[in-house]
Amino acid sequence: MSDQAIESQPSTVPVPVASPGEILPYAIFAGVILLLLLYFVGAEEGAASIVSGMSVHEYVHDARHLLGFPCH
Repeated sequence: MSDQAIESQPSTVPVPVASPGEILPYAIFAGVILLLLLYFVGAEEGAASIVSGMSVHEYVHDARHLLGFPCH
């Protein structure tokens, strides 16, 4: 009876692992998005401003303080 129970169990199939070439485009995209987010939180104000006005500054104001960027 134990031989039949062992034979009836499905065998495990190895799952392929993604190669670095498959992950690279996603890693680059995520890096660019994170750099843009860091710019808007840390430097979007004053002479380096891309967006005119204070709307971006006010939107990310608390995040600036949380991450340690001075803004006053």
